[in-house]
Amino acid sequence: MSHAALCLASASPRRRELLATLGVPVRVQPCEVDETPRTGEPPDAYVRRLARAKAQAAAKLSTLPTLGADTAVVLDGHILGKPRDADHAADMLAALSGREHRALTAVAVEGPAGMLSACVTTRVRMRDMSPAEISAYWHTGEPAGKAGGYAIQGFAGAFVSEIHGSYSAVVGLPLYETAAMLRRQGVALWHGALP
Repeated sequence: MSHAALCLASASPRRRELLATLGVPVRVQPCEVDETPRTGEPPDAYVRRLARAKAQAAAKLSTLPTLGADTAVVLDGHILGKPRDADHAADMLAALSGREHRALTAVAVEGPAGMLSACVTTRVRMRDMSPAEISAYWHTGEPAGKAGGYAIQGFAGAFVSEIHGSYSAVVGLPLYETAAMLRRQGVALWHGALP
């Protein structure tokens, strides 16, 4: 097994899988940060702040470059968080039904080049979803713990009629921007996989 080249300040299996596609072995170091939005804080500033806070918190516990990320689903300027229960998920998905929303993902990497960060906005349009479909989707177990109550890479992919921007960012990590920041921090991509 390869030695870790990056400390990931997240327990998200999706982010770990996305980093694996870049060939970057990680050490997982989840860090708790206060995720309460500040009064009047724009959604892009919110996700940037959380990504940086996570990277900084992990950097205190590791000698490796550290990566933090945060994703928010935004509809009509309001952040839709993670569903509290089935009713909350149903309300969120009904609001997203037949409409376009924004998925914002910020990534921050703390390392030898200092703190680097980026925020990527992807526009996602959902088709109309019936209450029965929304209920059935909740019962798959997938919406729990997901921003906006859905996972584009899972069953909810069937609800997405259009996407404009980075698919990987909606999943949880914008690969293009992440790869560029990792290179600037001296983290080799596809380590051991290239001749």
